[in-house]
Amino acid sequence: MRFRNRSARAVLAAGASAVALVVPGCSAVEGVSDEASGDGALAVDAAGALTTLDTLPVKGRAPKTGYSREQFGQAWSDDVAVDGGHNGCDTRNDILRRDLVELTYKAGTRDCIVATGTLHDLYTGSTIAFVRGQDTSSAVQIDHVVALSDAWQKGAQQLSAEQRRDLANDPRNLQAVDGPTNTQKSDSDAASWLPPNKDYRCTYVSRQITVKALYRLWVTQAEKDAMIRVLHTC
Repeated sequence: MRFRNRSARAVLAAGASAVALVVPGCSAVEGVSDEASGDGALAVDAAGALTTLDTLPVKGRAPKTGYSREQFGQAWSDDVAVDGGHNGCDTRNDILRRDLVELTYKAGTRDCIVATGTLHDLYTGSTIAFVRGQDTSSAVQIDHVVALSDAWQKGAQQLSAEQRRDLANDPRNLQAVDGPTNTQKSDSDAASWLPPNKDYRCTYVSRQITVKALYRLWVTQAEKDAMIRVLHTC
């Protein structure tokens, strides 16, 4: 197995720089910079995020009727038009390689499948050892920053199958996190759940706004109000 070290700053910058990429039929938006602050969180352009938030439609949550994970394609598909697509590795391992440090890889996978690593979890501020295995992999999960169920009820039903597959595998909407915390979040939006690590909340909300703008999703009034409250503290 090969060992590779990457700083938290480099990992975060790699994720943030993806904001400049454009989803087919969508426009790039402002809100998250590619500069990491000293505490490891991304620097946030709160004013830019607020400006983008004001462009999002405000509507009620649509019924969940018809939702299933399959509406967003095969889990962790490499057959996508966003960053990392068609690179020969599934999306889950792409994000593990981006967000973890001190990586080792499963032999014979061309440094694709992550075997072990260390996660400095942005949602909780804790450090988690990742070991690939049936009973251990779930300690680190990949969160959809905008939950797929939430997206379904706020505009994703109107997206094409290809666009929904891109949304589910877009690095801008994915973050390796503490497994139990991800389970706790479930399909919540910003009105009902925010990361326990308060230092990351500005970045988290800004990323949600970016994703919703890129994929033409809307927000509820309660969600928008919660986002505004967070961004006013940045």
